[in-house]
Amino acid sequence: YRCEDCLMGAMVCSDCLVQKHETSPFHRIKYWNGQSFERTTLKRLGLRLQLGHGPGTTCINPVRCFDDDFVVIDSHGIHEIGLDYCGCETAASKYRQLLRARLFPATVNNPKTAATFRILEEFQLLSFESKASAYEAYHALARRSDNTGLVPIKDRYEPFMRMVREWRHLKMLKRSGRGHHVDTPLDETPEGACAVLCPACPQPGKNMPPYWEKAPKAKRWLHGLFLAMDANFRLKRRKVSSEDTDPSLGDGITYMVKEKHYKEFLSVHVEEPQDKSTCASHKAVNMANTKAASGLAATGLATIDCARHGMKMPCGCGDVLKGEKYAIMDYLKFSSIRGSLVRRFNISYDVACQWWINLWSRVPRLPPDFRFDPSEREFRFLVPKFHLGAHIPKCQINFSFNFTPGVGRTDGEAVERGWANINPVASSTKEMGPGNRRDTLDAFFGDWNWKKLVGLGPLFKRRMKEAVKQSAVHSSKLEDMEANFPKETIASWTGEVEAWESDHTSPNPFEEKVQPPTLPSTRLKIARDDARELAKDPGSAIHLEITPGSLVNTGIELDELHLGQHTEDTQRASLQQRLNALQLKLNPWFAAQSIFVPIASSLRLQSDNAVLSDARPDMASLYLPSSLPKPYSYPPRFYSIEWDLRVAQAHDALARLHSSLRYKVWLHKYKDKNLRGQLQHTRHNKVIEDNEAKIQAISSTYKAAYTALLSLKSHCRQVIPADIRPLKKDDVAPLGNLWSLESEGRRTISWIWRVGFAGDVSDREDDAQLQDELRVEWCKARARAHRWSEEKELLREEMHRVLRFLEWQATWWEERVEQSLANSNSILDADSEGLAAYGYWQAALRRSIAANFSCLWGCWL
Repeated sequence: YRCEDCLMGAMVCSDCLVQKHETSPFHRIKYWNGQSFERTTLKRLGLRLQLGHGPGTTCINPVRCFDDDFVVIDSHGIHEIGLDYCGCETAASKYRQLLRARLFPATVNNPKTAATFRILEEFQLLSFESKASAYEAYHALARRSDNTGLVPIKDRYEPFMRMVREWRHLKMLKRSGRGHHVDTPLDETPEGACAVLCPACPQPGKNMPPYWEKAPKAKRWLHGLFLAMDANFRLKRRKVSSEDTDPSLGDGITYMVKEKHYKEFLSVHVEEPQDKSTCASHKAVNMANTKAASGLAATGLATIDCARHGMKMPCGCGDVLKGEKYAIMDYLKFSSIRGSLVRRFNISYDVACQWWINLWSRVPRLPPDFRFDPSEREFRFLVPKFHLGAHIPKCQINFSFNFTPGVGRTDGEAVERGWANINPVASSTKEMGPGNRRDTLDAFFGDWNWKKLVGLGPLFKRRMKEAVKQSAVHSSKLEDMEANFPKETIASWTGEVEAWESDHTSPNPFEEKVQPPTLPSTRLKIARDDARELAKDPGSAIHLEITPGSLVNTGIELDELHLGQHTEDTQRASLQQRLNALQLKLNPWFAAQSIFVPIASSLRLQSDNAVLSDARPDMASLYLPSSLPKPYSYPPRFYSIEWDLRVAQAHDALARLHSSLRYKVWLHKYKDKNLRGQLQHTRHNKVIEDNEAKIQAISSTYKAAYTALLSLKSHCRQVIPADIRPLKKDDVAPLGNLWSLESEGRRTISWIWRVGFAGDVSDREDDAQLQDELRVEWCKARARAHRWSEEKELLREEMHRVLRFLEWQATWWEERVEQSLANSNSILDADSEGLAAYGYWQAALRRSIAANFSCLWGCWL
């Protein structure tokens, strides 16, 4: 005989094999039949697992399990074993005997199936890391037992699922110390009591410094709580089972809110109408009722996370019904912070600019223990950095983490990173009953929080090293920039920024006060210039109806029509109609041009594409002042007119490019987050393609304007403005680019988002527009330097909070031990001794983690 699972796999006789496996009854055995190895079992060889006694001892009253067909699920496979209970007078109950043998029974009444602690622990970690389902794990074990289909394996899939669920729940209760609350029944466990708390977030009474409530006003921001909110529409649940059939084992004691109270609240308020968005067309607001809900009990999941460390908040998760309604987010947000003594809250939400508007008028409808008096607290509402680009310019400033003091380098996107971890579970939880789904999500969120907790050491070390480096870099850049401005100017700008930071109703320093000339304003200016010229000398007019300004202006408009023609349009009739309309516009313009510049008509007839332009007017050469070949020329005034119009055209093109690129970011984000299926993707891709074509057309317009300015330089003897530069393909990139690996703090952004900046402005003091652009750029540079400096302070405070929390938690475990010992007899029984050992181990674990973190952070504490 040979064991497949023992280390050496030596050949032994049956008696020796059975004796050797008294403590390893779940190994796989093969025997030699004279020609090859065949599979057999230890039960066939006579091995029986005796419970209630130590190895090598004999029970005087063994009791065989019912039908003697006990099945054990283990890492090596699914085994049918011979099992005997102890029938002695002092014997424990059957399920207790199994538990003491590290076998988890499928039921407490005459169990016939059990799973080893080892396989339950392995599957729990495997599911947390790989998101493998119980179905996949169980059938992998069944195939490991027999992968030929010749040996029947008893089906224990449903008992295995039940054991996994109970195991997770009991381990959660044990790790949260509920086993030490001997005087409190489990069904009286307080809401959120079993959640893994974030040790770096402010927890009054646990990790806050003494007298933190009396901190100076300039330092109160250090004690603020950062929260992030969002909904996920991948985590759906079908209308399967019911609360009565499948209740939760721990309703409301960890991360999911108490179901009954939550559903009662939503039944009254979820259908209430909410205002349409006054910002961009946010789907979360304007389409809150349009999520497909047919056949679904829940269309998604909403959660509240700590925004700096990505940990789920206790009682901060709940199902989404139909859409991302304000009633849902209100309930979850205030549920997660009820009872908190923190004075300052920084709330991150992708539609915060809309959600907060009537928030305090909605608070009174919440349960009494959820309500907050805003006059006693400070709330700041912000939009996550990645989502900010989809908002209107006003919101991009007022709700920006980058420009808000007291937030460090927080990005507000922690909740999105949590979705990446939990989304693979959606395929399994979608088919679960309500209670099983909530318990499963609670287990995954608990593991996520624990991984975050033990990873805070290297995380804070990495963040602090980066903050120290970047703070020095950006502070130095700010000092270099300020060296080029008078001290009075810096003092004035500083006053404006500080006034806005303390009161957002003050003038916004991040907005440009002097706008660059637009195409309509420049056209008006040139029309007025033409009027003045005619007033001086009425007889100088060459054409009775067309002035030089209107001729060049119309020519540039026709040039843009050239750029916008869809020459690849397969609908030839539609294309021909557009070409005919263009020809009707070109004919009178050509006639007027021939009066001012007769040579243009001759050049057009002599050009290489003269024949082609007859059939395709979009190919005709316009011969504007910038494109008229030498030695021919326009009257001097025409060049200055086109120069002004081209400058304005370039500015307008950049403004339109900004808008289209922000829309591009929003389109891609919305697609990734909300759309599933080929039909939805196909329709949305058409919208993306149309916007991309618009971006290309605007880019072509800008390039044409820049090329014309290059040609006009020598005629006008002017310098192209500093904010008009060559546009390359890589320059046409969104702000906060989805495809960039660079962070916002380093500001390696395309020049199209930072045009107008120059270091030395001593010779440009009369240029109001440039001065205004430099002021805005200085405000942003100051904000970057301050955010990195705040990040250093905030990280240092968080490090101290983590160490205080771990010490508090270690002391808490020791107090639980002392309480349990005080309730026991003078002589420790097995239960009390186990409670004490586990409590002391948990306390020692916290102090070991704290010691490791202190070693990593030593130079910054």
